[in-house]
Amino acid sequence: MAKRDQTEPATGGTPKAKPSRDVRPLRAMLPYVVRYRVRFAMALVALVTAALATLALPLAVRRMIDFGFSADGTHLIDLYFMVLLIVVGVLALASASRFYLVTWLGERVVSDLRAEVFSHLTRLSPAFYDKTQSGEVMSRLTADTTQIKAAVGASMSIALRNLVLGVGAASMMVVTSPRLSAYVLVVIPVIVLPLVAFGRSVRKRSRHAQDTLADASAFAAEQIGAVRTMQAFSAEQVSAKRFSDSVEKAFNAARSSTAARAVLTAIALFLVFGSVVMVLWAGAQQVLDGNMTPGRLSQFVLYSAFAAGALGELSQVWGEVQQAAGAAGRLSELLDTEPEIVAPENPSSLSLPVVGAIGFEKVRFAYPARKDQLILNGVSLSVAPGERVALVGPSGAGKSTILQLIMRYYDPDSGTITLDRSDISRLDPKALREEIALVPQDPVVFAASVRENIAYGQPKASNDAIKRAARLARADAFVTAMAEGYDTVIGERGNTLSGGQRQRIAIARAILKNAPILLLDEATSSLDAESERLVNEALVELMRGRTTIVIAHRLATVLNCDRILVMDQGRIVETGTHGELLKQGGLYSRLAELQFNVG
Repeated sequence: MAKRDQTEPATGGTPKAKPSRDVRPLRAMLPYVVRYRVRFAMALVALVTAALATLALPLAVRRMIDFGFSADGTHLIDLYFMVLLIVVGVLALASASRFYLVTWLGERVVSDLRAEVFSHLTRLSPAFYDKTQSGEVMSRLTADTTQIKAAVGASMSIALRNLVLGVGAASMMVVTSPRLSAYVLVVIPVIVLPLVAFGRSVRKRSRHAQDTLADASAFAAEQIGAVRTMQAFSAEQVSAKRFSDSVEKAFNAARSSTAARAVLTAIALFLVFGSVVMVLWAGAQQVLDGNMTPGRLSQFVLYSAFAAGALGELSQVWGEVQQAAGAAGRLSELLDTEPEIVAPENPSSLSLPVVGAIGFEKVRFAYPARKDQLILNGVSLSVAPGERVALVGPSGAGKSTILQLIMRYYDPDSGTITLDRSDISRLDPKALREEIALVPQDPVVFAASVRENIAYGQPKASNDAIKRAARLARADAFVTAMAEGYDTVIGERGNTLSGGQRQRIAIARAILKNAPILLLDEATSSLDAESERLVNEALVELMRGRTTIVIAHRLATVLNCDRILVMDQGRIVETGTHGELLKQGGLYSRLAELQFNVG
């Protein structure tokens, strides 16, 4: 018999997000900004103040040129320069305030966004992760939120500043010279239309660059997480080559996106400043004809330069805003993903205390990622309160699926599962899982202290309770032998512990939970003979008075159970005690003869 029931679906391909055609996905970020409306308003005030101070400069320059250098106006030069100095001081102070406020806002919004996305990810059903790579999810949680931060904290600020400055400069151009401004209006469509058309290509390429980088990150996360397996099969070179190819693909996508943005910038700058040169030539003719003073032309020149510069900046920032829109769209896809397993509108309540009667009635089930492969085919069973039941059978028979359905990681395609006669589909999944303790075959140990690992899910547990659970799980001896005892920090995934030690940490965690239902999925599979004996002693005590379902293939664990259910091809084909099943001479008898060395 294989070590476990291999019925869980493999990770599927990473879903690709649809390319964004506009910046509307950024609207989803507005609620996060509105939370800090006071800071946002202060930032807008600082932004407008800086823009107005900038727009005041050409007025002072005009008056200085037209009046300050005249024979009777030389005494005003010092005053004009003093006013200019004050305006520059206001501009500097307002710009600094704007920078601080928008940067703070960007950091704050992204912190809130990351926290909300992660919280949402913790509520998504296992079916979501069956078809989504964890590296892809991490890319959205980190890289995409960083892109949002750049937009909210810098790009949007620059865009708003240049928008205000551009509109203000354009307005002052009209006030300064309506005729020259009319020339500018004529050339605006020549500038804007190519930029809009070319911007679509930039947006598409930017999104493709983000997707290819996410693919590379997902592959790297998967390989690093399995580095021991990689090295065991001497797959370092193959993995490195594949990642190198992924990085190269991401580089080419980024290069294409950057090239498109560079071309867009070049086109924008040429069209903008070329049109300015032509308009200024017309203005110079008016000065020569005596229809405009040099100071007024200088004022118009400065305002046109401000307007052109603002438009040029907007064209560059637009690409960054579009990238942020793509990132916002990808994050919105995550936040819009609804968990498949949710609490009903009016969930039923379990009668407390829960006694642990479990029932399956004609349950049929196929994993969402493999709907064509039926895992359970009309399974019916009942487990009495306090009964200890073992599930045995070949790999793929559906044993682990039974446990996953009890935990309500999935809902059956048909049939009913009950706890204390309550249909679990009518229960709040969180309330249901509070009554269940699970010890998986591959225990998850976190990069935290031993104490935190045992108390995972029970953060208020006392030190005495934690140590008692460790003693019952026969973990206390090796924990106290560590340099820092229960405060020893375990490496990521518990790689500093042996398989048996990780298993005992998981058993201690289940003991501490003290739930009325206990699910053991090959809980002693990683233990040597001596450790197994010690843990089985703990399990006998732990199972007393609890409804227990055990997936096991070791004789010692099976003998401790009241009843054994033999599964094959998604059905229960035999049931009875160890002795009864041996006498039947069926599948269990053959498995016992081949793998338990009994006959």
